[in-house]
Amino acid sequence: MRSLRIRIYGDDILRAESAEVEKFDGELGELIEKMVETMIVEDGVGLAAPQVGVSRRIAVVNPDPQNPDTLLTLVNPRIRSCSDETDCVEEGCLSVPGIRGRVERPIAIEVEYQDRHGGRHCVKVVGLVSRIMQHEVDHLDGVLFVDRLSFGRKTLVKGRLRDLARKGKRE
Repeated sequence: MRSLRIRIYGDDILRAESAEVEKFDGELGELIEKMVETMIVEDGVGLAAPQVGVSRRIAVVNPDPQNPDTLLTLVNPRIRSCSDETDCVEEGCLSVPGIRGRVERPIAIEVEYQDRHGGRHCVKVVGLVSRIMQHEVDHLDGVLFVDRLSFGRKTLVKGRLRDLARKGKRE
């Protein structure tokens, strides 16, 4: 299977809100498999459909890439609740290569989602899984982790973001 092309900061699809998935069919399954393959090839722990040029509410998450049993497929995910307690941890993103920064997020969340067959699920997650899911749901809403950086950090990476945006618009 061939991996998909990662869209880079500056590509308009990364800023659009993704559409709900309504058809749970073989085409959806194939896209999910390609997304998983792409996430593995790119050494990621999460990947949202807009990052591969598909404006649909689909994300794959694997907090332990060495363990395929930790892989989660989220279709039409919605964060239903967040803990009041937060932490600030460094994040990066396959669509914003070379830039990292500390992002404050709730430690725990409750997420409703569907699996690849349309089955409905609700899960409470904490720690790294919570952070990855929040990051990927942000992608589905057109939000990037750089939007959540402190003013000072945004100022420091402004030039690099401008360079990435030019590259993202060309690709």
